[in-house]
Amino acid sequence: MLTQHGRYAYSPITKRADYSWPDGKRLAVYIGLNLEHFAFGEGLGAELAPGGPQPDILNYAWRDYGNRVGAWRLLEMFDALDLPASVIANSAMYGYAPDLMTAFSSRGDEIVGHGRTNSERQSDLDKVAEAALISEATDVLRDAEGTPPKGWLSPWIAESYNTPDLLAQSGYRYTLNWCMDDQPVWMTTSSGRLLSVPYPQEINDIPSIVARKDGVADFANMIIDNFDEMLEQSVRQPLVMGIALHPYLVGQPYRLRHLRRALSHIASHRDQVWLTTSGAISDYCYEEISTLIK
Repeated sequence: MLTQHGRYAYSPITKRADYSWPDGKRLAVYIGLNLEHFAFGEGLGAELAPGGPQPDILNYAWRDYGNRVGAWRLLEMFDALDLPASVIANSAMYGYAPDLMTAFSSRGDEIVGHGRTNSERQSDLDKVAEAALISEATDVLRDAEGTPPKGWLSPWIAESYNTPDLLAQSGYRYTLNWCMDDQPVWMTTSSGRLLSVPYPQEINDIPSIVARKDGVADFANMIIDNFDEMLEQSVRQPLVMGIALHPYLVGQPYRLRHLRRALSHIASHRDQVWLTTSGAISDYCYEEISTLIK
């Protein structure tokens, strides 16, 4: 018998209860914008080019471009297209770039917990230390925003065996860590249920551009093709499409131009889809369709 995670049971998407999103919409679309800060001269971080000995100036500065320039350009584009965002934020961002956090919060965007920094993985920690990390990051977001975050995405999508239990114990209502479905799924924890909201690993600029070396036009076409296909599929089942973005990647001018093309295509269909946040999806699941989710 294979070891099982015990968090959810197998359920084919074609045999689930039917429901709709608000106003009868069938496809919910949200943007997950990752705002991340990194330690200088140590720790983890995506690389534009193979890093040399620390301090790795090239890759540190390339990532910092996202906070200084790229994220501001994305904010301008979201305003122009009237698109909300789920801002997935390291708690270190509040100390490093408070103006940036305020700018997104002032738009009414959701702030999602994303650990302390993407220089570390919480899966490397024991249970006590991981609980302390979640608590510390949550406290920073709550103090800054006035309310605690509802959702969590672990840095590097790294979980321990305890992570869902610790999130539920800390008051989180949903996680973005699991990419196993196109619908929200209830997960079992030691402190009750936790909702898994789909977060993409395919329509995600890091796996696409950094790992697979896809060109930016290819990434934009992937977003458009994924959207068009899911819009057709959603006639049969209600679906969630997330778009995962990092400002140091898609905030680069030549990539921004192609991303604008893709997001403009989605925005032109706003009468057919629910343009929303991951938190609003979670709220709707808890409050309106709780018994229909498997």
